[in-house]
Amino acid sequence: MSEVLILPGLFGSGEGHWQQHWLQDQPGSHFVAQEDWDHPTLDSWLPRLEEALEEAGEAYLVAHSLGCLLAARLAGRSAARRVKGALLVAPCDLPATENLHPGHIAFGGMPTAPLPFPSIVVGSMNDAYMTVDRLSLFGRLWKAETRNIGLAGHINIASGFGRWRTGYRLLDALKMRAGDRRRNVFARPAFAM
Repeated sequence: MSEVLILPGLFGSGEGHWQQHWLQDQPGSHFVAQEDWDHPTLDSWLPRLEEALEEAGEAYLVAHSLGCLLAARLAGRSAARRVKGALLVAPCDLPATENLHPGHIAFGGMPTAPLPFPSIVVGSMNDAYMTVDRLSLFGRLWKAETRNIGLAGHINIASGFGRWRTGYRLLDALKMRAGDRRRNVFARPAFAM
């Protein structure tokens, strides 16, 4: 069974957040912690994710909000080869997030490189942290399957998402896609050369 590395957003995923439930419900799930949930920096959190992937060997990523941008920052880095797939839930748009929480994050610009692993981006039509147009744009840039789940806010406790069973089904779908991709990569040719 592959490990699942959970990447929370700004301020962490507090009590009752769907990511907290995943820690209990999904065997092999682990938070990738960082030094200061109130003031996360890319420079300190990215190496921790890379270390966690090294320790796991291979893992799926389940990210929320700012954690989605952390996962997207793996594009072009050697640690990306250890990611079997990523479920990116309610990614935040840095300009909107910095406007809502000035001085809290140091993450540079928005990552735009295609992700080298299977990915599903999940968002909503009324997320204050990312408009639906920007969700579609980054889904395309990251070469990820994009799912709009309607009026779901930021897909967190404030918008009514505690234990989120639909998310488990999305992760299962991602695992199937990743398995199909690996089978196709390692399949023997059907004819002799």
